[in-house]
Amino acid sequence: MPTRLMQVVFDSADAPRLAVWWAGALDWTVSHYEGGESCVTPPEGEPGLELCFVPVPEPKTAWNRIHLDLPSRSAEDQAAIVDRLEAAGATRIELDVERPWVVLVDIEGNEFCVLEHRDEYDGVGSIAAVVVHAQDPARLGEFWRQAAGGKLQTNGEEVATLTLTTPGPFLEFVRHAEPKTVKNRLHLDVAPYAEDDQAAEVSRLTGLGAVRADVGQEGGVSWIVLNDPEGQEFCVLSAR
Repeated sequence: MPTRLMQVVFDSADAPRLAVWWAGALDWTVSHYEGGESCVTPPEGEPGLELCFVPVPEPKTAWNRIHLDLPSRSAEDQAAIVDRLEAAGATRIELDVERPWVVLVDIEGNEFCVLEHRDEYDGVGSIAAVVVHAQDPARLGEFWRQAAGGKLQTNGEEVATLTLTTPGPFLEFVRHAEPKTVKNRLHLDVAPYAEDDQAAEVSRLTGLGAVRADVGQEGGVSWIVLNDPEGQEFCVLSAR
């Protein structure tokens, strides 16, 4: 069986604080804290994807190429979510062109969107989509279909949407002409199933266009860092 998407990981100047902020933003729970790393998970019965926050010394220097989209039920609900998050410390980014969604940054400057109501996001949980900037959405989406599992749908050359095999957010690839220039502040983690082999899955993914990456990871760690075909870092965790 292939690998599947396990979590979204944030680099953070203060991982426990940022985890608490996102737990409050989503009404989730801080479920894990060890060695400065914190993770938040949805309540039992709510679909969702674990978010983990890891301490790094480097500051954020560029617009993130991966961000979260949050859903809303109506225009009134969207406004209420934005008001609540701004009161909690988020900051609104004004757009040059009017859009129906609202762009905010969290307390460490990570961009995210609060969307207007869209039927396709009903029932996905507190996160509508994990959005990835891509120079070629269809090509990158196909790679991630192989890495994360699910069904891929393309919308011309601008957007490719991966519906994952497990309930929760979509993985969406949106056309963005500029190439990646710095290490991503957010990245994705995938894992083989318990009966599969991590090394074999790494070999499979490199055969699909991934390459080994060095992001300063220490020897002896249980995960393997790769770059996807557009140079975006991701980790292959141990089988589980």
